[in-house]
Order: sequence, then structure tokens, then C-alpha cells
Amino acid sequence: MRNSVVLDITGKRITARTILVFMAAAAVAGCFIVYNFVYPSGFRYDGLAPLPSCRTTTPPLQQANTTTPPLQQANTTTPSLQQVNTTTPSLQQASTDNQQEDMDPLDKVLKNARMKNKTVIITTLNDAWAEPNSIFDLFLESFNIGSNTKWLLKHLLVICVDQKAYARCLASHLHCYLLYTQGANFTGEVFYLTPNYLRMMWRRTQILSSILDKGYNFVFTDTDIMWLRDPFPQFYPDADFQIATDQFLADSYSFDNPPNCGFVNVKSNDRTIGFYKFWYLSKYTYPDTNEQEVLNRIKFDPFIAKIGLKVRFLDTKYFGGFCEPSKDFNQVCTMHANCCVGLENKVNDLKALLQVWKNYMSSPRNATGTSQALWTVPQKCR
Repeated sequence: MRNSVVLDITGKRITARTILVFMAAAAVAGCFIVYNFVYPSGFRYDGLAPLPSCRTTTPPLQQANTTTPPLQQANTTTPSLQQVNTTTPSLQQASTDNQQEDMDPLDKVLKNARMKNKTVIITTLNDAWAEPNSIFDLFLESFNIGSNTKWLLKHLLVICVDQKAYARCLASHLHCYLLYTQGANFTGEVFYLTPNYLRMMWRRTQILSSILDKGYNFVFTDTDIMWLRDPFPQFYPDADFQIATDQFLADSYSFDNPPNCGFVNVKSNDRTIGFYKFWYLSKYTYPDTNEQEVLNRIKFDPFIAKIGLKVRFLDTKYFGGFCEPSKDFNQVCTMHANCCVGLENKVNDLKALLQVWKNYMSSPRNATGTSQALWTVPQKCR
């Protein structure tokens, strides 16, 4: 038969085509039932645009890169280590700068003037002695014309007791320090043993004591002392405190030598620090007395022996003065305008002294050690 037929239960005729249509419809219905079972939330086609919440709450990677700079971009806004080093001082440099700013002016000038062993040459200066062609100019000249003394100038600290002296010092020297003393006026010539003189001498002792406290050794020199030869080879290496004398008694250990505080070499240690404090406080035991006379009285005090202070007195052969001039031009180191009163007299005789020294230095005999040069001073200082 060309067209096959079947009969249903009612006896009606059903063609094969009808059966196929029915079966196809049943298959589609079955697929729909299965899909709903797997995807209960309903039908979704991934080809549609994503839900709005996906882009607004979690940006894709490319969008994040536009709002948060990548590593390379961050380096352009945050300096690299090398860039930081060029724009921001290093820790060591900053520390050094802060120390320099915070450093006490005296500490700073001491540090700049010190030798390798923390020794400083110190003098004091007031306006009268700082005037042009006066004591200070002669003092500096002696370093320049002396034998192996010019290099010592870079270790010379000038402590100025008034503003005029300080300005004059700054104009002609490297290391200057202005020492302020409340209620004092040290400008002008200060005469021996006047109240102003006593105050200035004790202020000097006080500042020297504080320098020892800071750990510095020093050679203190009056400005009317001419430096003709490097004195350091002639100092006693074992002494804590060594001092010049107006008249040397042939024994450097003898306390009978009259001390002259115009030239002193002191090492900083517990003994000298204690001694200077004792010396300064002794001014109350001996009021209206200058520091040199007080020293002459306390040098026999049991306290000196108790602390073990090693004291030596300097030979006038090397450290002479108008009181007792050195007799050997080939060994003299310093000459002091002591035993002389009056600024004009000192200036006159120190000029004459330097002229004698210049003649000696220019003499060919000075190289052989046989020079017989003689001092023509004192002249006005008699």
C-alpha cells in the first residue's frame, strides 16, 4: 500500500504523517521540561549585554588600569631611590647639618681650630690691643716670620672680650670667638690690678676651665708674646700643667719658680679639670687678687699633691721675656713683653724685638748655629 494507515482505539483511521507530527511535538515538549529542570531561573541567552551590575561593581582589568596607575606610572609620581637621594639629603648629611646648627659657637670654633690631638692655641684680645699697628698685628706677624711657626696660625683661637676686637679679628684671622661677660666693659686699655683687669683675668680662667671640660688641650698665650720658633718640641711630655716663669730657678720641678700665667700648656684630664676648678674657686679665698697671685699662693696647697697634678716650669732659655730674656737665639721659642707697663711701651719694644729677629733670620750665620745676635730690648720697658 502506498499510504499505510492505522486505526486508533476508537476505530478512526490515522495516517503515518499524523503520527510523525505527534511524535515531534512530544519530543519538543520533553526538551522544554528537561531544560526547566536544569535552569530553574528561566531562559537566558548569553549573547545579550551583561547585567549592568557587572560593570559598575567590578570593573574589568583594562578599566582598573585607568584609575589605578600601573607600576611604571607610579614611578613617575613617587620618586625612585636615586631620585630621593638627589632631592632629599642623606641621613648622614642631615645629621651633620643638624649637629652644626645645634653646636655651641665655642664648640664649633674649637673643632675648626684643633690639631689632630685636640690641642688649640688660645689668646685673648680686647679693642685696645686690636687696633691697627698695635699688639695684635705684631703678634700675628711673629707667627709669619718665625721659624716653623706659620702653620700654627690655623690652630690659633682668638677669644675676643668686646665687639670691636671681634670685628678686627674677623678681618684678619680665621678662628675668632666673642666672649660675652654680663655687665663688663673690657674695651680700651685695661690697667694692671684695676677692678676691670681682675674681672677680665678671672673670666679668662673660667673660659679656659670650660675648654678643658670639653676635652681640649691648649697652649694659652698672651697677645704680647712673640712666637719666634715652634715651642712644642720644648714642652715636657709628662707634664699636666706647665707654665712660664719671670725668673727661672734652674729646676723645672721647683715650686719656688714665680709663675707667669701669660704662657701655659695644659692637657685635658681629670687632674687639670679639677685643678682649674679649685683655682677659680680660690678667688673667693683671696678676694681682690689676680689669678696669677692666687696661683702663686695655692701651688703649695695639699690639694695639688692629692690630685697628683704634674707641674713643670718652663726654662727662660726657650720661653724668655723682658724680665729675663733668652740668651740663645738658636733655641728661643717665645719672648714676652712682661715686666712692662703701658701699651705704648710694649708696642715700641716688641717692634724692636721683631726687627732684631728679622736680622737674625736673614743672617747666614743663623744656619750654622753660631749667631751672636743680641737683643736690643727692653728699651722703654725698663
